[in-house]
Amino acid sequence: MGKRKRKQFQHGHMATVSSVEADSGGTFVTPQGQEMPAGLEKYWRQRYNFFWRFDEGIAIDEEGWYSVTPEAIAEDTAERVAQLHNQRKLPGRKQRRATDFGRICIVEAFCGVGGNAIKFAEWCEHVIAIDIDPGRLEMARHNAEIYGVADRIEFVLGDFYQLAPMLKADVVFMSPPWGGPEYLGADVFNLDTMPFHSAQEWLDRARMVSKNIVYFMPKNCDPVQLADLYPGAPCEIELNYTNGFLKAVTAYYNDVALSDEGRCKSADRRVYRRPASRK
Repeated sequence: MGKRKRKQFQHGHMATVSSVEADSGGTFVTPQGQEMPAGLEKYWRQRYNFFWRFDEGIAIDEEGWYSVTPEAIAEDTAERVAQLHNQRKLPGRKQRRATDFGRICIVEAFCGVGGNAIKFAEWCEHVIAIDIDPGRLEMARHNAEIYGVADRIEFVLGDFYQLAPMLKADVVFMSPPWGGPEYLGADVFNLDTMPFHSAQEWLDRARMVSKNIVYFMPKNCDPVQLADLYPGAPCEIELNYTNGFLKAVTAYYNDVALSDEGRCKSADRRVYRRPASRK
């Protein structure tokens, strides 16, 4: 992981936040202090929603706080994806056996600090976790080691948009940059104005890898616009809640658009479902 250099930061409060600086240039913000820097307190208060094992040394930077998926949602998404090639009814989590893993390969196009990649590795045979930021990719590896699943994740430094033509997998999971917390200021999130590439361009790129796509998007998306990104494909979109609060929407396309029995437990209700169009 590279040599570590500890230093202390103070941000308006008496408490400090200990960090670890990686050779790659990333900064590991660790739970040594009692508070996060000013402006991130609300995320700090939700730290156990993001990572149940946070106190074991989870590494996360400022952007990671904004973008990481709550663990309950990440696990339910991974469990659902695993059923793609494992259609028998899965037992409860406490009775889960090694044979209950989905024998599939999934690409996570924007792995960040590893929240989703970790849960996919718990449920799927092989995970290709891609990120363009070397420091954040190192954090994802570090966090996967805490959860004991780093050996099932292939960490790839690069731009998914450029790598997609060279990849093949059973499923692609995507959560492209939304543009920071500012996206919440809009009544409806415009899929055409996402940073770097539009939602349509990202999905078209993902289709080079697999027809089965999971798209994790802001909670204020238009579900019809989201479904229309993949004409002719069966699509199911769910609202994802944690602790009674709407966090995001998840769109499932093609074979991962499951029946009611496969619904994500973190989803309060289905908001849109479209079957495959007839030819």
